[in-house]
Amino acid sequence: MVIIMEKGTSESLIERIIEKLDKDGFDIHRSTGVDHTILGVIGNTSRLDVRDLQLMQGVADAYRITAPYKLVSREFKSHDTTFKIKDVEFGGSETVVMAGPCSIESKEQITRIAEKVAKSGAKVLRGGAFKPRTSPYSFQGLGEEGLQYMREAADKFNLVMITEVMDKEQIALVEEYTDIIQVGARNMQNFTFIRALGKSKKPIFLKRGIAATIEEWLMSAEYILSGGNQNVIFCERGIRTFETYTRNTMDISAIPIVQKLSHLPVFADPSHGTGIRNKVIPMARAAVAAGAHGLMVEVHDQPDKAVSDGAQSLYPDQFEELMNQIRVIANVIGRKVAESK
Repeated sequence: MVIIMEKGTSESLIERIIEKLDKDGFDIHRSTGVDHTILGVIGNTSRLDVRDLQLMQGVADAYRITAPYKLVSREFKSHDTTFKIKDVEFGGSETVVMAGPCSIESKEQITRIAEKVAKSGAKVLRGGAFKPRTSPYSFQGLGEEGLQYMREAADKFNLVMITEVMDKEQIALVEEYTDIIQVGARNMQNFTFIRALGKSKKPIFLKRGIAATIEEWLMSAEYILSGGNQNVIFCERGIRTFETYTRNTMDISAIPIVQKLSHLPVFADPSHGTGIRNKVIPMARAAVAAGAHGLMVEVHDQPDKAVSDGAQSLYPDQFEELMNQIRVIANVIGRKVAESK
């Protein structure tokens, strides 16, 4: 249920309503906008009378949210969620690009690539220290050593850092290094893990599950927001269909659909979405044209020697070409992309 307070309602009156609902056993999530304060009431709201709430002093309106995802929905919050890390705004008018290797392989490797992507206009350095692999015999990542290398590289070139966490035991360690926590496709519906991330102070980058519906994806985000963490970014990364030509089927339509249903930022990962290097740039262009708030792209200066995902990693010069192309597209739809340095 949503309670919209009248413009100019005193803080003491708002707190009085929150206290009453809290005593009645409801969880209250507050969103303060320019004109109104909105209270999201979570729990068995069937025992609340909407009319009684509407008649309370300071209340402009109250209504039930019909979608199964409450805090994530546009019904709860009509304006877009935006937040900043350093000087980078997520969910705003700039199309933010995250770039870097699939895996952190060495200090020299992550530093080289960080310099190259930063010069081309990327704002976020991506890379994996813990790698969830299909085979137990594949490279599993450098762990904390890799996190240290990546943090140093990100700071050196003034980049925000994002890396994946695979289970609850890794959260505290990764939080010491990263700016954004990535949840991989395999973990999107690991609800014990997802619920724990609701307690994190770091923004969560939530990738769509391999075979997840859009509603299931939104419900996963609801777990995080209901735990108190309001800064979630959706990432469309392709889903598994009967088509086998590409690694996954990139669902571009998910971008405008989620933007209509939710106030949270939506990114796209054309690298995993296709799995084929020469298909990454076309799908990245399409995602930007569809209105994505940002992209996540894999870049490697020696992809033929990469320990993981070399076939879908762009060379640095290809990444620079991609950045030049999406600047033109973003400008056409009223958005912008950072310039090369």
